[in-house]
Amino acid sequence: MSEKNTDASNTGLWYVVHTYSGYENKVKDKIQMMIENKQDGDVFDVMVPMEKYTEVKNSERVIKERKMLPGYVLVKMNITPTSWYLIRNTHGVTGFVGPNSEPVPLTKREIAQFGVREQAQTEQIDVSVGDKVEVVFGPFTGFVANVEEVNAEKRTIKALINMFGRDTSVEISFDDIEVG
Repeated sequence: MSEKNTDASNTGLWYVVHTYSGYENKVKDKIQMMIENKQDGDVFDVMVPMEKYTEVKNSERVIKERKMLPGYVLVKMNITPTSWYLIRNTHGVTGFVGPNSEPVPLTKREIAQFGVREQAQTEQIDVSVGDKVEVVFGPFTGFVANVEEVNAEKRTIKALINMFGRDTSVEISFDDIEVG
């Protein structure tokens, strides 16, 4: 197992862990217990990505939840020999997702697709008027936006997005964009 610990020494990266079918919540609970008991300072967060859907039953709409990735759990961690061993040997875990079970971190776009919102980022984003940014979360995901205005206090930008052949002005949070 090689170390893939990049510049995320304190914040960690998100990885996908494969579990036995139906064990997702049990694995999540065990890893959450490890985090709470501070068994390893390199494991920060764990989640089972869920999505809401509408089901019609007896002419009534009922909103329900289901797993987005049955058989998988997301873990935010720094890969060290100890953290890798602890997660890999958690009951119900079959391995990390990646070539030869080597952990491969998720990209920002993948993280956004699973609905993971990073908690209150305090760092300033390096964006200025005229820059092009990619929207990675929210209703404009996948669009490229031209920055018109930056509001550091509100942590938002005002930008133009080309929709249906016309430029449309929108306000987007710093958390929803990636500077490219």
